[in-house]
Amino acid sequence: MSRLFCKSLLLTPSLASAPIRFSFKSISSPSSTSRVHRMATEASSSPSSNADREATSSSSSAPASSAIDFLSLCHRLKTTKRAGWVKRDVKDPESIADHMYRMGLMALIASDIPGVDRDKCIKIALVHDIAEAIVGDITPSDGVPKAEKSRREQEALDHMCKLLGGGKIAEEIGELWMEYEGNSSPEAKIVKDLDKVEMILQALEYEKDQGKDLEEFFQSTAGKFQTDLGKSWASEVASRRKKQG
Repeated sequence: MSRLFCKSLLLTPSLASAPIRFSFKSISSPSSTSRVHRMATEASSSPSSNADREATSSSSSAPASSAIDFLSLCHRLKTTKRAGWVKRDVKDPESIADHMYRMGLMALIASDIPGVDRDKCIKIALVHDIAEAIVGDITPSDGVPKAEKSRREQEALDHMCKLLGGGKIAEEIGELWMEYEGNSSPEAKIVKDLDKVEMILQALEYEKDQGKDLEEFFQSTAGKFQTDLGKSWASEVASRRKKQG
């Protein structure tokens, strides 16, 4: 009896009783493994693979030059003061960007509302006045008809989206802006209310800090809130104003 067979008799019962299966694996030589690795590397770096990746990237993001051009234009939102405050001689009035930023924070901290996409609200808040980088802050006292104001802003938005290079991001910005303008979704209605709440909160702060009477801004929003969130926050601002006396 061979030594190999004798050794197999010494296996434990559990191992001896279990069926023994053999599997065979091909062992690649170092040279064949190297060839496979080299072939995979060459395939991943082929012109067609690079072109596919670049096409995917360019479809979802703007080229650096377009992005910087767009952002440089948006700088005007930081330097353009909100016209309503300027006309009321408010000292050091907020910019358009100041207004949009706090609206974004409002959307961020608002309570969850069934059927409302919080992230979409934040995005709408960030872009809802973006066309004012070109047309400025047109107010009702300027005497510009609503249709003409809308036309100017739409033209400005189209220019900004083209400046961004088109593509998915530009399309999204355009769609979000149109949704807000048309008041056509639950998110748009929320942000419309946040726009008014931010304005009266800012008015309250200017009244407190500068001794101004800005009643007209409160009157302009009275009864115009569409959502429970807007009504609740506006009521809180009004209550604080009353206490402020």
